[in-house]
Amino acid sequence: MKRYINKLRDFNELVMFEHSIFSLPFIFIAMVVAADGWFGTMLLVLGVFAAISARNFAMGLNRFADRDIDAQNPRTLSRPNVDGRLDAGSILIFTAVNAFVFVGAAYLINPLAFALSFPILLVLGSYSYFKRFSSLAHVVLGISLGLAPIAGVVAVSAEITPWSVMLSLGVIFWVAGFDLLYSLQDMEFDKERGLHSIPSKYGADVTLKISAFFHLLTIIFWFLFVWVAGLGIFAYSAVMLSAFMLGYEHYLVRKDFTKIDRAFFTVNGYLGIAFFILIVLEKVLL
Repeated sequence: MKRYINKLRDFNELVMFEHSIFSLPFIFIAMVVAADGWFGTMLLVLGVFAAISARNFAMGLNRFADRDIDAQNPRTLSRPNVDGRLDAGSILIFTAVNAFVFVGAAYLINPLAFALSFPILLVLGSYSYFKRFSSLAHVVLGISLGLAPIAGVVAVSAEITPWSVMLSLGVIFWVAGFDLLYSLQDMEFDKERGLHSIPSKYGADVTLKISAFFHLLTIIFWFLFVWVAGLGIFAYSAVMLSAFMLGYEHYLVRKDFTKIDRAFFTVNGYLGIAFFILIVLEKVLL
């Protein structure tokens, strides 16, 4: 039994399960707005399964594809895909199982969700290889997580609404912006190994400016989401709070690159949760 528990811990570390917090709030924000409140227990369960399995698929494939890169990077030497705890075959099986769970959950949701599940997997999987030939990998990661609000509204109403596109665009630039900050840690490593990233190509100063611009676009698109969806004071407060938190994130990183982890995980994690809570309050109290 202990062996299986340890193996589960290894897979949890492989995909950094706790970081699902980045994608889960925005799929449920879209579901709450689309349903004008509570969307039902069944969709809650299926939504959780779909979101987590999609992320596990993407992370599993990324860890499989990056085995050789992670083995050379001092920052990633202790990952399970590098130190021998998980072999390539186990990671591939894990990835395939999560792809199957995602497609199965989409099938149970509605026909449109099922039809979209296959191109979504293609987009999620493409991120793992983009850094080998394009500096746009940061944007591809943003698109991968930005699909969450689209998936949420499709699950509830079997359509893609204009406000969900605005919400999705905001998530795309939010994620791309904070991934740019996170990738500053590997700037020199990427240069040495010939890997493509905006920091390795343009340097830290330009990266910080592009990240700030992306996060400005995030706030603009989230403001448009609230406006197009016809939401009220709590939703606008969510956007203003997000602007403050993103500003604080940039302050932390510009002041000290050693605080990148704090900016990446803590600030962005709280941002998603706070945004979700305020949208729920919007629908419960107004």
